[in-house]
Amino acid sequence: MDLSRTLYIPLFLSIIVPWLLLCKPVRADDQAINKWAAEFSPSALSMEERVDELTWFHAVSRNFRGKKIKTTAEDIQTHYWERDVLSKAFEEITGIQVTHDIVSEGEVVRKISEQLMAGRMIYDAYVNDADMIGTHLRLNRVVNLTDYMANEGKPFTNPNLDLMDFLNPEFGQDYDGNQLQLPDQQFANLYWFRYDWFTDPKTKAAFRDSYGYDLGVPLNWAAYEDIAQFFTGRPMTNPDGSTVSAFGHLDYGNPSPSLGWRYTDAWLSIAGVGDKGLPNGLPVDEWGIRVENRIPVGSMVERGGALNSPAAVYALTKYLEWMAKYAPGEARNWDWQQAGTMAARGDIAQRIFQYITWLSDEAFHKKGGPMVDQSGRPVWRVAPTPHGKYWEEGMKVGYQDAGSWTIPWNVRDDRRTMAWLWIQFCVSKTVGVKKFLAGGTPVRKSTVHAPYLTTHAYKWGGIIEFYRSPEEKKWTDSGPNVPHYPALSGLWWTNIAKAIGGKFTPQETMDTLARQQDELMGKLKLTRYSPKLNPIKPQSYWLNKPGAPKKEIKERPMGKTIDYDVLIRLWNQDK
Repeated sequence: MDLSRTLYIPLFLSIIVPWLLLCKPVRADDQAINKWAAEFSPSALSMEERVDELTWFHAVSRNFRGKKIKTTAEDIQTHYWERDVLSKAFEEITGIQVTHDIVSEGEVVRKISEQLMAGRMIYDAYVNDADMIGTHLRLNRVVNLTDYMANEGKPFTNPNLDLMDFLNPEFGQDYDGNQLQLPDQQFANLYWFRYDWFTDPKTKAAFRDSYGYDLGVPLNWAAYEDIAQFFTGRPMTNPDGSTVSAFGHLDYGNPSPSLGWRYTDAWLSIAGVGDKGLPNGLPVDEWGIRVENRIPVGSMVERGGALNSPAAVYALTKYLEWMAKYAPGEARNWDWQQAGTMAARGDIAQRIFQYITWLSDEAFHKKGGPMVDQSGRPVWRVAPTPHGKYWEEGMKVGYQDAGSWTIPWNVRDDRRTMAWLWIQFCVSKTVGVKKFLAGGTPVRKSTVHAPYLTTHAYKWGGIIEFYRSPEEKKWTDSGPNVPHYPALSGLWWTNIAKAIGGKFTPQETMDTLARQQDELMGKLKLTRYSPKLNPIKPQSYWLNKPGAPKKEIKERPMGKTIDYDVLIRLWNQDK
């Protein structure tokens, strides 16, 4: 053997093989994966980890290339981004074409209700609020994702799905912990205020002179009311130099379905209507519904519920009073979307009930506008919602909307698989941070703890700190006790609208609502845990028992506040 030739072979291979690999044409599939892995930056994952996750989606979908599915979601910025960006990326990587229709929230509820009840195929999956979890577990007509992931869907379940990384997977779970809905986006209702006005020395001194305590984040409704009174009509100056006559409160009152959300989104809980317990009060929740052994038994005080209790009447009374005294006059004509960005116009001092999804709107971040200082930082902040006088430690603090992926039971076989792949793509760790930047609606811990958001947390005025704090768990959705969300929710706005119009007093309004809700629950015939109403007893029977429904509290508490910067330090210590 020629030893010299033998020695040169390894050297030849070490040079020629890498050269051949470099000369190998890059496949279109690889180009798409690398392109989108780069596009989804910043991310909670490294570039290599993003490529790995997107490669999994490409490989597992090989049998579905060229096929189509159809999904829907409500009209917020997050879902427009899914439609315009994620569906394109998903098709390029998997070959599956998604039509992602964006409609009103009411339309989402109507369509999914029709599909579940009538069995007509409309969509392959819905981003449907987890507020409907009580409906889904009782109708038993959505895919049990826990079972699906363990059996039929196991080969198509992302190894990197990581349910423990979700902020609130429990929002979409039934009483037994089965995942019926998977959160796609969520946003809390938080207190919003003008940090620049609240920290102005002259304004602080004037407030203390008037009310005897420090201006700060209100801890109770009494302080919120004092602050609302103090700012309303007060001349204030914005960073852009404009001077305004301020309003101390912001709300909306248009007779539309969103007026009902204003209440079912935990306004009664914030006032203190229900019982202690997380995620929802037990045995009485924030809808005023008493639930025993998973069975709804009544809303009226006469049946052990709290929907027409003194606490509920107090909640409606304050809503009407504050809107009349301290909010812009046109607020009565706004719905939730119209009111969503009104705080950014520069004359609102605070808002007790701000859906934080609206805070991603450009109006709150525009340089040279009334919401941004000379250094480009927002002059507003968010903080915990102040409590009403019936609230007790151990109750939920506020509401979180959790638009959650839901697959109807009649979506089967390949369509179910493709829907599941699309769902996982939309909530993947790869896209989480970019999705937050688009819509401000995080669902993952890895998103809110991403290094990019640590560096730029100041842009969101306390939202990042909120989601990193243990307090976040005290903001929950409507929960599993509401037996039929679509049917019951329509009763709320129609009755509240009559109170706004002065046709009924707050007590008359809540009496009517409680009675109607019980009448409707009594007619429901559901597959599981169907309502069974308690017999009517004198109100005194229930009001004299501990817990909800609660006796009237006549005295007004003293206002209590906390310095915002102290609050943030406490959050960081708790974390």
